Amino acid sequence: MPVFRLTKELIFPNPELSEEDGLLALGGDLSEDRILLAYSMGIFPWYSDGPPVLWWSPDPRLVLIPAELKISRSLRQVINKGLFTIKMDTAFAEVIRNCAVIRREGQQGTWITEEMIGAYIRLHHAGYAHSIESWQDGELVGGLYGIALGKAFFGESMFAKKSSASKIALVALAEYLRALDYSFIDCQVTTEHLKSLGAREVPRREFLRMLKEALA
Repeated sequence: MPVFRLTKELIFPNPELSEEDGLLALGGDLSEDRILLAYSMGIFPWYSDGPPVLWWSPDPRLVLIPAELKISRSLRQVINKGLFTIKMDTAFAEVIRNCAVIRREGQQGTWITEEMIGAYIRLHHAGYAHSIESWQDGELVGGLYGIALGKAFFGESMFAKKSSASKIALVALAEYLRALDYSFIDCQVTTEHLKSLGAREVPRREFLRMLKEALA
């Protein structure tokens, strides 16, 4: 399949036309309208510093159904100890910047560029991007951020400065979304860490069907 080059026109190709690795298109911009259109079509931006922007729609797709969240005995013990205070949308910029600089095994550099940070902060101010934060003794020690559209939440990245801090934030998010009858959390790409918490892979075609229902 070809990789499509985007123009200034606000349009994306069918995500079913993605490359085997999930790459669909390059170019365009990180305007609010383009990013929201991408998410609504099952597409997300992911690239290193410098142009062009790369747009992806992987197959399969990792999703977490809030009702399928798995909490291990050890994680439940941490929750019961009440070591962290969970807050939402009180430090979005701090969360995304921490996600950008946190070191991850096997990863060089970061895909959360200054351009991406600026774009998602604007989406936060517009009411689409949200942060879930773990606090301890007045310090932000973990959290995650993502985009909410319809009954779908698109998780972008997480970080932890204290053990289990990001897991606690994800548990809080899943329980909150379950109470609001959200359909799923899009985890985008597969990791064993997320699978251990109950996330599972679905074919892209099934994901797009789920997305359409969640946005209805």
